[in-house]
Amino acid sequence: MYKSPSGAGALSRQAMAFVLAGGRGSRLEELTARRAKPAVFFGGKSRIIDFALSNAVNSGIRRIGVATQYKAHSLIRHLQRGWNFFRAERNEMLDILPASQRVDERQWYLGTADAVTQNIDIIEDYGVKYIVILAGDHIYKMDYSVMLAQHVETAADVTVGCVEVPRLEASAFGVMHVDKSSRIIDFFEKPVDPPAMPGSPEVALASMGIYVFETDFLIDLLRKDAADPNSAHDFGKDLIPHLVRHGKAVAHKFSDSCVMTGSEPRPYWRDVGTVDAFWQANIDLTDFVPELDIYSEDWPIWTYSELSPPAKFIHDETDRRGTAVSSMVSGGCIVSGSNVLESLLFTGVHCHSYSQLERVVALPYCIINRNARLTKVVLDRGVVVPEGLVVGEDPEEDARRFRVSAGGVTLITQNMIDALPG
Repeated sequence: MYKSPSGAGALSRQAMAFVLAGGRGSRLEELTARRAKPAVFFGGKSRIIDFALSNAVNSGIRRIGVATQYKAHSLIRHLQRGWNFFRAERNEMLDILPASQRVDERQWYLGTADAVTQNIDIIEDYGVKYIVILAGDHIYKMDYSVMLAQHVETAADVTVGCVEVPRLEASAFGVMHVDKSSRIIDFFEKPVDPPAMPGSPEVALASMGIYVFETDFLIDLLRKDAADPNSAHDFGKDLIPHLVRHGKAVAHKFSDSCVMTGSEPRPYWRDVGTVDAFWQANIDLTDFVPELDIYSEDWPIWTYSELSPPAKFIHDETDRRGTAVSSMVSGGCIVSGSNVLESLLFTGVHCHSYSQLERVVALPYCIINRNARLTKVVLDRGVVVPEGLVVGEDPEEDARRFRVSAGGVTLITQNMIDALPG
């Protein structure tokens, strides 16, 4: 059972979380054609943003702002439905902060730092001593109160959340070069030869896009950045490198605050920013012992739970038996004489007789009609798969009709289905 460190609650009550949720996530291709990356479905019933928000709530942080921008309707609707339990009389709040041209009528959010700058007046109204800046598009479980405590103990100007990755794989990240006390002495954006952690030559520290500041210090820093015409107004490009050179920046290792309940083999953090990564992270949940435990009641992943009936499996005949093996099947699903293997079905998916699904991620309310065979596929929300469609057996044919990723995952949307020859 996970237990928060003693004294952590007092710091959390003095903090707010500011979640950056305006990103498009273009590498997810058509999955973000109608929704921002943080609003993309994940894990059977959640959205990606639910992980950052749940971490904040479970860490004792009950004042949260969410900055939205790109195609935000789906995200805002989810927040209104699933995150409306905060009580102002208990000094709790979740504010949705769309890019509303509040500073300049011609200016939307220019970068991650600018998204915070444009909401300084709202942040000041919160009256908090600390601010935790979060990316809203990663999958992980983390107790932010541990990072807050380190920030206070080290008297840092900024504390940067870092995930430990194999050094040779760190070239895709912003990498922190630290000394033995975890002070950041240099910062490299996607380096060819990433620096190793002290004492761990095969491991590098990659930025998670999580930062802790004292609120007054950050506001002063943001105002100076806003006045700099040469700045990109971005935390990773401007503010953090500036503090590494001219202030005290300290790294916080994710392994020190990752919430693990006993079954996980290692700390789990994923950027599901590509179709391959999204598919793999969802399919990983169907493993016998998944690397991410979403079943723990000690650190729940809060979300909007639709009212849906239990899943149903029907027909028990040769070649027409409703079965699901090594799979996750959500409420409202009907597996009708269909064979489902190593797949994840979101709410309300209907699989009709003689269809076969293997390693399929089907987003809500998809319909798979009779005799369809799908292998290594992601179905966008509401896709109706025609009777007899075969995907995953002929890569060249799949690529002509649908989106096939570098890793061989086929992404199917309803527009692609509608474009198929009659």
